[in-house]
Amino acid sequence: MKTLDLNCDMGEGFGVYAMGDDEALLEFVNSSNIACGFHAGDPGTMARTVRAAAARGVAIGAHPGLADLQGFGRRAMAITPSEAYDLVVYQVGALQGVAAAAGARVRHVKTHGALDNMAVVDEKLSEAICRAVRDVDASLLFYAMSGSITARVARGLGLRVVSVVYADRSYQDDGTLTPRRQEGAMITDLRQSVAQVRHMLERGFVRARSGREVPIEAQALSLHGDQPGALAFASGLTQALRDGGVTLAAASPAALA
Repeated sequence: MKTLDLNCDMGEGFGVYAMGDDEALLEFVNSSNIACGFHAGDPGTMARTVRAAAARGVAIGAHPGLADLQGFGRRAMAITPSEAYDLVVYQVGALQGVAAAAGARVRHVKTHGALDNMAVVDEKLSEAICRAVRDVDASLLFYAMSGSITARVARGLGLRVVSVVYADRSYQDDGTLTPRRQEGAMITDLRQSVAQVRHMLERGFVRARSGREVPIEAQALSLHGDQPGALAFASGLTQALRDGGVTLAAASPAALA
């Protein structure tokens, strides 16, 4: 029986601006990827999201991104590996402090948006990000796109890697996500999403937009909490996966050792 970690990006509001229905989503997901104040989030939002996740037994993860609130961290920026290292250290450390104050702990790290997209095609950037996670806390799990440069680099640095696939994004022939500026980048039909996930789990491949079958390892299934249909996706996927005999649970550190 396959075990899958259903995780979702959360805490992405800022000030008076709300983003996503985190309270409702927490009823379905196993792990939360919480924004750390750079691409989204602020201290109050971080604290509320951490407390809400902890109260429901949902694993807490840091979701560091580029320093681009206006662009929601989805615009590529010309940053050096040294700058990437520092921004990841800063954001992971911030969420660790918030979690400790709430009597909880950060269990994993999953990079956000353009920072993640840049790293999967840039080994030096991947190395800086992974080294930052290791230097802050080598026991943290690292969620990385299945088959990516980042996943390989993280394993080489001794991190325990959770291979991530996406339920609400389409794929390119090289295994990367379709850029958001392109039509069809987001999957908005639940049936299409369920079909994609089942294909990944049953066959070990994802069908790229071209029709090519790309090898993939699915340990964690990610959703974007800011997508308008995120709650329906979380509910529908949970039901479909359980009906298919899949166990939904946070990734086990012991299983990745």
